Amino acid sequence: MANPWASEVALTIDGQRHVLKLTLGALAELEESLGADSLVALVARFEEGAFSTRDVMRLIVAGLRGGGWGGAPEAIAHAEIEGGPMAAARAAALLLARAFALPESGGDAAD
Repeated sequence: MANPWASEVALTIDGQRHVLKLTLGALAELEESLGADSLVALVARFEEGAFSTRDVMRLIVAGLRGGGWGGAPEAIAHAEIEGGPMAAARAAALLLARAFALPESGGDAAD
C-alpha cells in the first residue's frame, strides 16, 4: 500500500502494482533528464495544466526509481498503465505535490 504521508503514490503498470516515490536521488535523476529545464518549471507546467506526455513519463520513471524499480525508461513507453494516460498524469501530479508538500506537524525537517 502506498503511504501518502511518505510521499508515495501507487500505480499499476502491466498488471503489477508499483509504489512510486520521489526521493532525493530520483529528483536528481529527474532534474538531469529535464536538461536546461528546471523542477520549478515542471511544477509550474503541472499547476497550469500545460504539462506534456514527456513530463508525465519522466515523473513516472523517477517515481519508480525512487520506489526501487530498476527497469529501463523505455519499458514504460510501451507499458499498459491501469487507468490509461489520465491515471498516469494523476499519479505524476500527486508525486510532485507530495514530494514538495510541507509537513503538517510544523516540526523541523531534522525531527
